[in-house]
Amino acid sequence: MRVGIDIGGTKTDAVAIGDDGAVAHTLRLPTGFGADEVLATAVSAVAELSARSGIGVADFTSIGVGIPGAVSAATGRVSHAVNLGLADLELGAELESRLGRAVRVENDVNAAALGAFHLRGLGPAQSMAYLNLGTGLAAGLVLAGRLWRGLRGVAGEIGHIPVDPAGPVCPCGQRGCLELYASGSGVARQWPSSDPLPVRALFAAAASGDADAAGVRDRLLEATAEAARLLVLTVDVDDVVIGGGISRIGAPLLDGVRSVITRWEAASPFIASLALGDRLRLLPIDFPAAAVGAAFVGDPDQRALEVD
Repeated sequence: MRVGIDIGGTKTDAVAIGDDGAVAHTLRLPTGFGADEVLATAVSAVAELSARSGIGVADFTSIGVGIPGAVSAATGRVSHAVNLGLADLELGAELESRLGRAVRVENDVNAAALGAFHLRGLGPAQSMAYLNLGTGLAAGLVLAGRLWRGLRGVAGEIGHIPVDPAGPVCPCGQRGCLELYASGSGVARQWPSSDPLPVRALFAAAASGDADAAGVRDRLLEATAEAARLLVLTVDVDDVVIGGGISRIGAPLLDGVRSVITRWEAASPFIASLALGDRLRLLPIDFPAAAVGAAFVGDPDQRALEVD
């Protein structure tokens, strides 16, 4: 049995996964703020899963952690996880000292990509991109059954590809980045709202005839379609799985993105030949992708991803 933990800004999801690849136990805990609280939350999650499964911590096949911020998968060091109060934490080493065994650490979007790959049941010869539409925009890549991080760990950071040289300045310092249009922060910038679910409120307002809301919604759909097109043209993956908070919109999001692609296909036989719309999938709302993927990050050779 392997364990995966997804440490988020407000909650921590943890799973124990059996040898058959099925999730045997799930757990959710509030995430504390700061290094001590984050470490305590992770240790508590492992201890609780150990108790529920009747397996000692030392006997788990692997333990992996997905966490936001800049992550060194090689060392387990986490930096710039602002929402967690982490400026520089040797998370892997600190957890190893507390648990008495090795712990692998990965960026949460990359971990979610592995989780979505597992859910799709794709084999070792297949590839998938996970497109995370949340506060920001980023992608995780699983190529030929293996997570692809790139030379400096920035593979999949497509949110910072400029698509409008005359657009607003992005926090990264460039202009007109894709994230400024296809993300929760992008929606908030263009269509401020006090609604606790602002993107859902945006879609509702657009459907009711609000022209401003419709304009922002359409830019979101167009930019999301652009992100999917970039991923397919770059790495020609079997699937593009859309997850993150915005994916909870469900069918209106997926149908809207496919509608944009259909329009492109009518104008371009080349785009039509890609069958781009057929490659799009939505991550199920309640599937703990990052926690599941973290369990596979912890597997030394990712054998669990080799589905017959």
